Amino acid sequence: MALILQRFRHLPREARDTLFLLAVIAWTILPHLSHLPLWCSLLTGVVLVWRAQLAFVNAPLPSRWWLVAVLIVATGLTLWSFRTLLGKEPGVTMAVVLMALKTLELRARRDAFVVFFLGFFIILTHFLYSQSLLVAAAMLVSVWGLLTALVLAHMPVGQPGLRQAASLAMRTALLGAPIMALLFVLFPRIGPLWGVPNDGVASTGLSNTMRMGSVAEVATDDSIAMRLRFHGRVPPPQDMYFRGPVLTAFDGREWKPLPPTPFRISAPLDLEVQGEPVRYEMTLEPQRLSVLPLLEASPTAPVIEGYRVTQHDDLRWTAGRPVFERLRFEAEAHTEFRHGPTQAGFALGDALYLPEGYNPRTLEWAAGLRADPRYASADARTLASAVLTHVRSAGYTYTLVPGSYGEEDPFGAIDEFWLDRRLGFCEHFAAAFVVVMRAMDVPARVVTGYQGTDPLPVDGYHIVRQSSAHAWAEYWQRGEGWVRVDPTAAVAPDRVMRSRNLAPPPGLMAGALGNMSPALLAQFRGAWETANNRWNQWVMNYSRGQQLDLLRHLGFRSPSWEDLSLLLIGTLSALSLAGAGWAWWDRHRVDPWVRQMERVRSALRLLGVDAATHEAPQALAARVRERLGQAGEALAQMLLAIDSRRYSRAAAKRPDTALTRRFSHTARQLRRNR
Repeated sequence: MALILQRFRHLPREARDTLFLLAVIAWTILPHLSHLPLWCSLLTGVVLVWRAQLAFVNAPLPSRWWLVAVLIVATGLTLWSFRTLLGKEPGVTMAVVLMALKTLELRARRDAFVVFFLGFFIILTHFLYSQSLLVAAAMLVSVWGLLTALVLAHMPVGQPGLRQAASLAMRTALLGAPIMALLFVLFPRIGPLWGVPNDGVASTGLSNTMRMGSVAEVATDDSIAMRLRFHGRVPPPQDMYFRGPVLTAFDGREWKPLPPTPFRISAPLDLEVQGEPVRYEMTLEPQRLSVLPLLEASPTAPVIEGYRVTQHDDLRWTAGRPVFERLRFEAEAHTEFRHGPTQAGFALGDALYLPEGYNPRTLEWAAGLRADPRYASADARTLASAVLTHVRSAGYTYTLVPGSYGEEDPFGAIDEFWLDRRLGFCEHFAAAFVVVMRAMDVPARVVTGYQGTDPLPVDGYHIVRQSSAHAWAEYWQRGEGWVRVDPTAAVAPDRVMRSRNLAPPPGLMAGALGNMSPALLAQFRGAWETANNRWNQWVMNYSRGQQLDLLRHLGFRSPSWEDLSLLLIGTLSALSLAGAGWAWWDRHRVDPWVRQMERVRSALRLLGVDAATHEAPQALAARVRERLGQAGEALAQMLLAIDSRRYSRAAAKRPDTALTRRFSHTARQLRRNR
């Protein structure tokens, strides 16, 4: 490594600048590797390495016919990979290929400028895929590197150092930072002219369907699903149920929501709440569903700009369309509530259906429980209590890896769990509970969502992770309506009472840090999530509403877009005038050393000593001694001190104003004495 660095320092100027530019290009393209086709990544890497080797040995660049041939092949491969040359993925692929090939044409400064601007364009394309804090930080480094290369291209003479060019690029960028921040804060937030609807969506998350093991797959994901900031009372963990899809339809293998019908859409919402509401702010990460996982139960719709929020008769909230962006909104909930019809009706029939031929042994077990004299005429609450007692005492185990069910007998997956293996995650317990209750002629359904938060808040926010994904059940009790019951709490009470999720095996790096110091791992994770949360709250979630709130804080009573535009124009005009005034002052300001020597020469001329503009202080000291003799020795010594302060090895950055005043005072005294 030391040998490579030493050789790099002794390279010719052109080779050094080319290698630096290639390194910046490689850094800029690196985050795109997960999005580019394999052939594009390999081609780009080969071209950049080839161009670096040509720079090292100072070899001639290849013929342009070779570049045209490679471009034609790359265009054909892009068309083969995406079946089109239009769109985000093929466009980014072609931009990366073009920038890599353009490095083989760096024959003039004009070619370098094309590479620079292609690099800035590719920086923008990264935000089509991710707008995270990591990507933003990486792209800031890319911008700094490209600005440094641009500065080097404008310094064609001599051997300017990379540190000098990087420092100038940094200062230039910092000078533009206030304008950038002002435009970010005040420029009107207008909806995008185009959309990339699937960007930023979590790879896992809640689904509109549930099979045995589907929730366990989500629970292995430790990414953040949402953040909550409570205004006042924080509910205990056992009350934090965030309601997602309600799954009533069951075909023997998969649970699904009931399809919408005119009867269900027009059905009145039967909800009664008690106690003081829990008010909170939710920051919801992008997901694949239109369902909003709000804290149960929310009687009023949250206001979300650009979405039509609707509550359904099964108590779930939907946003009208899938949520592909991060949302921040205010909501409230009542953890004490009652909902659903209190008397039996036609609508409960779907919650009793069981497909024929599936899970016969479980149905027989439920029939045996119902035939017990103790439960022959029992109500739904008593039957549910009996089933939960069985879960507690029959040796069931709560595990994240229960294995697959129904492989040998597709018609008996719940039979295998309920009566044989008894290993399951929350969806196994919820699904089996609902089947058993339906077999005893009690309407029941599965509800999925999230349960609990991280034990400690981060930066004032309670974090709900994908690993908190949960499934529970509801049964119908005459006179009350739907009653929530969580069979998981019967076998793993800490999961619900203390939000202690089962942790999947950690990755290599996390496992190494955890083995060395679990506290260090937790501290590092908390610091990162704090920074990421502030990025999301202050930058990503900065909206039109917050802009208008800013105007209210500035004194506008009823702010509008006209006020925002006028404030932006006025501020930019004021900054422009200030910049013009600074430029005028900078052009007319006098160097302090020149100003000092002008005062010195004026004092000497009053004494009859000639002092030309080009003469240094040392020469003037000799002339003072010649003209004034011993009387001017004090002035000569001060002139020598000025000369030493400016031209010696220990020269100062600015003149000594006290010395200048003393020189003028001494000269005036000498003139009076004469």
